[in-house]
Amino acid sequence: MSQFFAIHPVDPQPRLVRRAVEILRSGGLIVYPTDSIYALGCSLDNKPAMERIQKLRQTDRHHNLTLVCRDLSDIGTYARVDNTTFRLLKSHTPGPYTFILRATTEVPRRLQNPKRKTIGIRVPDNAIVRALLDLHGEPILSSTLLLPDEELPLTDAEDIRDRLEHQVDAIIDGGNCGLDPTTVVDLSRMPPEILRRGRGDPSVFDGV
Repeated sequence: MSQFFAIHPVDPQPRLVRRAVEILRSGGLIVYPTDSIYALGCSLDNKPAMERIQKLRQTDRHHNLTLVCRDLSDIGTYARVDNTTFRLLKSHTPGPYTFILRATTEVPRRLQNPKRKTIGIRVPDNAIVRALLDLHGEPILSSTLLLPDEELPLTDAEDIRDRLEHQVDAIIDGGNCGLDPTTVVDLSRMPPEILRRGRGDPSVFDGV
């Protein structure tokens, strides 16, 4: 049975953040809120937990997983970023966007899209996520919490606990996140391609 933490969305309690990070570091799979919808997350090097995410989502190895990062310095470690791409990232992070970028050698091959060698990168504008990342010290490997055969994500932490308490190790209740996922933008090629329209305004990439 998973642990359940109610963490304040503006002023996260350090004690609870610490417990959640301990679960991540010990190999656990967590559910946590973002600035779009709830997400599944685990440590970057945790292959068994990654496979649990894929099983829950029923995705294949061609599905882009996402590295949730603290800031642009993290992005530069895990993705190849030229000057044009850097300016775009600087203008739109943090925010409700997921960017598809060419992966660096720091990204394990099992996390990359096997054909295109890309990885999803995200910097959410969310105090709980920032607190988790600051303490964890590395990106969280993540995927949107959208269950198979369902059109809408779960937005209430109590509902998530009812559905997933035996399939994840911790659930962070950070309030209602809404129904819109991130807007997914492929920056691995130019001009950018909008792969999914979500909470982030896709029109800001018009004419790039």
